[in-house]
Amino acid sequence: MQLTMPEEIVLLLLDDRTGRPVGLPPPAADYAIAGAVLMELSLLGRIDTDLERVVVSDAKPTGDAVLDEALEMIAAAPGIEDSRHWISELGLKGEHFRDALLGRLVGHGVLRMEEGKFLWVFADRRYPKAVGGAQEVKEVRARLRDLILSDDIPEPRDALLLGLCRATGLVPLLLTPIELDETAARVDQIADLEELNRSLSEVIRQVQTSMVAFGGLA
Repeated sequence: MQLTMPEEIVLLLLDDRTGRPVGLPPPAADYAIAGAVLMELSLLGRIDTDLERVVVSDAKPTGDAVLDEALEMIAAAPGIEDSRHWISELGLKGEHFRDALLGRLVGHGVLRMEEGKFLWVFADRRYPKAVGGAQEVKEVRARLRDLILSDDIPEPRDALLLGLCRATGLVPLLLTPIELDETAARVDQIADLEELNRSLSEVIRQVQTSMVAFGGLA
């Protein structure tokens, strides 16, 4: 099955072995999902976006509940806001979007949901790969790894996805430490190919920096 960018990001946010969320510092995962939603809407021709503005170019529903909810939010805004605003706003709905995307991936047989107790007290929900669904999980990571470790010219979607991984700290989960050092320039080269990637990645970094500064003041 063809996965959307938000679905692929959700898979990358899960540990392949345990099905639990990877240890990204909050709220990086929420911003990753928010960025993926904006990128998918842009690729579908529903929005035009850059550092200065995000505008709806086609309000027709996509048929995807997560994308359409975000599209309705942007269309209903009283004024034109920039990418930073929408990364923050959609990031606030990160848990809501993530739950919807996980439910969809379970429904499609890509993942399965397991619930139990951690230390016999705390609820523990995991999303390991479903039997027969491992290919989609493996394909996302393998596709990005192969792209980084080769000299191939990337497809726009993969360049955008890799840029989003770079901005939110997911690239180290795709490579060994040695590969990470050896391919840093290649990752930057690919991630900087797309203007949308450059703008949204910069916005994510700005928002994360602001959050860290605010937390430090608190």
